[in-house]
Amino acid sequence: MLLKFHSKKSMKIITLFGALILTCICAHSQNLIGYTGDDILEYMKENHSDMNYNNVVNSKFTYLKYSDSSENQTVLFFLNRDSVCNSVRIICDAALKPQKVKEFNSHYMKKGDNKWVDKRDGKDYLIEMMDGKWSCVISIEREK
Repeated sequence: MLLKFHSKKSMKIITLFGALILTCICAHSQNLIGYTGDDILEYMKENHSDMNYNNVVNSKFTYLKYSDSSENQTVLFFLNRDSVCNSVRIICDAALKPQKVKEFNSHYMKKGDNKWVDKRDGKDYLIEMMDGKWSCVISIEREK
């Protein structure tokens, strides 16, 4: 009986540890391409509670919009007709660029100036950073 309890407890710990590792791996990035709209809403609620969901209606594009309370960063998840994310755009204050570059350099393979590749599930995703006058725009989409 004690062995069964120990085994169940070990299994719970292993499962919890696995979920924690997965969360840590995914939490640094917002490459949620391939996730459904509902999955993104749940992911953001659990992993980025500092970001506020903004309900938007647009006749040309279907997307989910999140922004932080200081409005230094906005994340747009563009969805296809099946409500599956096919690209991500992050608009952030220009002052955040060094932090983003450091993050991308430590997690992804550099592909050139302001470009990185995220390899996930046998697919490559291009992360590209473009400088604006007041902001920095980061696009993530499947590499063609």
